[in-house]
Amino acid sequence: MAYILDEVWVNNGQLIVAEAGEVPTALGDGVGKVRHSAYIEGPLQVGNTGDFTSAEGTVMIGADGNMETAEALKVKGGVVVDPARGDIHDSNLKNVTGQSCDFTSSKINQQSWKGFDIKHPNKEGHRLRHICLEGPEAGVYYRGRIKNEKMIRLPSYWKGLVNIDTITVQLQPIGAHQNIIIKRWDDEFIYLQGQGGMPINCFYHVFGERIDGEKLIIEYEGDTPDKYPGDQSQYSISGYHYDRRTL
Repeated sequence: MAYILDEVWVNNGQLIVAEAGEVPTALGDGVGKVRHSAYIEGPLQVGNTGDFTSAEGTVMIGADGNMETAEALKVKGGVVVDPARGDIHDSNLKNVTGQSCDFTSSKINQQSWKGFDIKHPNKEGHRLRHICLEGPEAGVYYRGRIKNEKMIRLPSYWKGLVNIDTITVQLQPIGAHQNIIIKRWDDEFIYLQGQGGMPINCFYHVFGERIDGEKLIIEYEGDTPDKYPGDQSQYSISGYHYDRRTL
């Protein structure tokens, strides 16, 4: 049995609220339709009538104005957010994907460690997992080896990317003590000097801080990442802007 009431279609257990001819692909049509399913073209508002003053989303869920339930939305089962279509912005986000995102918890590690997991390069049936190094700055590094030279040539792209005043260098002599010192540096080279002018043979690590953004505010007052007092557009925070998963 079917009912049609001014763009409201009820047909054998399926409800459609849309213009005539609009059929949701995912729910099917005719004999192939999903029974007991519903499609509303939207926007759709649920809850208190005054919680939204304009159409702010396809689905808008406000507080319960009927039985005054504790939560506006409760989900049992997995939740997937397609990052290609947008993100979740909610300072009170809790457990959207089954993994705790309650940033007000007393636990320190509310965010997943940032790492990678790959097939092991030389052990059959094994995998290899590493975790990214963390630090209180937007740091970059450059490493290598010099032999019979007195200068470390910095990458050309460091110009405009790295603040040269933040550069630090670690040297590891190879084969013998060489008493290497850093005489000076600029945005192209780091100039070295060995003992008595002897040839230099060493490994090097050069570190610097990026200059293409505001300086990181390491500690700040607040319960959630949205309280960060700096430029939020500069950061992507694990467990808040992305990486919400059911484990």
